[in-house]
Amino acid sequence: MTKKVLSAVAFSLLAASAWAQEEAQVPEGEQVVITGQRPGPGLWKVSKGEHVMYVFGDYAPLPVKMDWRSNEVESIIAKSQEYLPKPSFGISVGWWGGIKMLPFVVGIKNNPDGGKLIDVLPADTYDRWQTLKTKYIGKNDGIERERPMFVADTLYRQGLEKNGLTMGTDVYSKVDKLVKLYKVKITSSNVHTELESPSQALRAFKNSPGTDVLCFARTVERLESDLDAMRVRANAWAVGDMSKITSLSFADREAACTDAVLNNDAFKSNENLKQAKETMRKNWLANAERALEANTSTFAVLPLAQLLDPKGPLAELQAKGYQVESPE
Repeated sequence: MTKKVLSAVAFSLLAASAWAQEEAQVPEGEQVVITGQRPGPGLWKVSKGEHVMYVFGDYAPLPVKMDWRSNEVESIIAKSQEYLPKPSFGISVGWWGGIKMLPFVVGIKNNPDGGKLIDVLPADTYDRWQTLKTKYIGKNDGIERERPMFVADTLYRQGLEKNGLTMGTDVYSKVDKLVKLYKVKITSSNVHTELESPSQALRAFKNSPGTDVLCFARTVERLESDLDAMRVRANAWAVGDMSKITSLSFADREAACTDAVLNNDAFKSNENLKQAKETMRKNWLANAERALEANTSTFAVLPLAQLLDPKGPLAELQAKGYQVESPE
């Protein structure tokens, strides 16, 4: 239980949210969210001589009723010698640390000193929240006592679902099943750390004033103005329309929500946590270069935002002399 609580506090917002994607610059008239079986985008191709690594771009939110299936992905996995999954970050507290954390678990999601959202949010942000709460959540007095970062997560997910989108796609789990089906070697680029004083960190988190108001404000902005853009990119991902995918920019909600964790008193002194994203990047790049040297075929997954980033991992491989081809 304590591991799950700490993970929810720190890394559902850090690792997952830091690489989730959103959109701006919406083409007009995009309202219908695609349903049924869809292939998703094509694969990026990184090569060195006859050795090739195919990279799949993971993305959310996607249409709720979309069933992803890609014959291309399955055929590549079937012939690959190695799989590099999307990196993630793990945290542990140890048995004794978990026991010492138990007294602090109750109320972990609530604002310090019994504060409510009306007390911690700017007045204009609170008024906008009330409008969105009525639209997407409904009557829920208890949520008014929660910290802005947790409320933002609930609001964002329920807002997406009411508009036919979801962060909880099954695409990544289907890739994992294919890897297991074809018995492909898995090489992790994950980073793991253990808190030296988990009870102290949890106590600090419970008692610290909010650093997450900007995360909340960005969430409100996205739901007010960018839902059509989210549909555009979700639809484009579903049918593999790369020209439309690359024409849309990424918004900054997730950076604000990541900072809400990193700047909290409970975690801001943890160097491993602050360096987690960079460490994962280095691990993945090192594994990719080694796999390209050793295998004739490698399959990998990265968040779509990283694949489109002109300074991202594929750009780094290209700068080192690898040939990189984008899907059409």
